[in-house]
Amino acid sequence: MSERLQPGDTAPAFTLPDADGNEVSLADHKGRKVIVYFYPAALTPGCTKQACDFTDNLDVLAAAGYDVIGVSPDKPEKLAKFREKENLKVTLVGDPSKEILEAYGAFGEKKLYGKTVTGVIRSTVVVDEDGKVEHAFYNVKATGHVAKILRDLAIAG
Repeated sequence: MSERLQPGDTAPAFTLPDADGNEVSLADHKGRKVIVYFYPAALTPGCTKQACDFTDNLDVLAAAGYDVIGVSPDKPEKLAKFREKENLKVTLVGDPSKEILEAYGAFGEKKLYGKTVTGVIRSTVVVDEDGKVEHAFYNVKATGHVAKILRDLAIAG
């Protein structure tokens, strides 16, 4: 079971391929706040809802100084399909090895339809300008999560 991050922890560094196969690093965003959200799979209903919500609120988040990166175990080709199909504007990166998912505490045991399974734990970590964890939300709901983040971060949507 991977350890959950706590506010004040240093956010684990990562460099992962985006939907176009370009490398995206957390370090590229130094000096800006970053919302890193972890979701189980592209092209599934809950994950689509969440990615669309982030896309719809991207301008509001950017104006408040936040960049958004979505991380899933999907390969870049699947992320590209997801982006095209849903007209997503949010940066999506793939972590097929699940190394970063585990480093962020977003992979492990979870309940799914009453059974305990191992998989991606829908999570969101807010990283400050200096690369420290500001907030860490685990087991979040896909629907309404972005609105909750806007409230929690006191960003007017």
